[in-house]
Amino acid sequence: MPMVMDNLTDADRDDAGDDLYRVRLQDVFEGPMDLLVHLIKKAEVDICDIPIAQITEQYLEYLEWMQQMNIDFAGDFVLMASTLTHIKSRMLLPPQAGEEEEEDPRLEITRPLLEYLRIKSAAEQLAERNLLGDKTFTRKQDVDILDGVEDDQVIRIGLFELIDAFQNILDKVSPDHRVDLTRDRISVQERINQLTEMLEAQESMTFDELFADDHQRSDIIVTFLAILEMAKLSLIRIAQHVPTGIIRIFFQ
Repeated sequence: MPMVMDNLTDADRDDAGDDLYRVRLQDVFEGPMDLLVHLIKKAEVDICDIPIAQITEQYLEYLEWMQQMNIDFAGDFVLMASTLTHIKSRMLLPPQAGEEEEEDPRLEITRPLLEYLRIKSAAEQLAERNLLGDKTFTRKQDVDILDGVEDDQVIRIGLFELIDAFQNILDKVSPDHRVDLTRDRISVQERINQLTEMLEAQESMTFDELFADDHQRSDIIVTFLAILEMAKLSLIRIAQHVPTGIIRIFFQ
């Protein structure tokens, strides 16, 4: 699904003022490499044969979208954008007559990306090992859709999968509704309290169910920011049922 830009106008920002909620991703959610991997997986292409123009355009769209949503991201995201843009420009240059064949410019990103995936895979394998000691805590078992489901059918998902799911929800709402995150509307903290009560009562809910009572685009955005904040505070865990694609939120 292409990224659908939900533009915040200058008027929206002026009306919101200091009350416009900011979610900071640094040291909490995934980094630029994870976004790149997400885009490559969505494009279903070989990591060693990245369509750099397509991936660069989509990467920049994600950054623009997060900026419009007032989601702060680390400078590493901007550095990656510059790297992708540089590689794209190098690939557009025609080969010079008489010069030796240049190394594929995409290797500048492919090599560190492959190394990142190796390190990430090793870290995940280590995390799955049983730990011994008196400072070890047992993890709360997932319930509901995870009961009776094979382990390989359920995966933990991150920020960028959530963004895609959120875009699907926004697509169902009329774009005529102006975003208004002012103090006369429900705050993110108030929405966190509401979601906490809902999840405590039901233990878990699907991602779509959390937006069932939101009828305005501004309400939908507040709910999404509340979910991000709850994930940052480790109040919730998020998993996806692979065969159905259903995303479910578990209260911790």
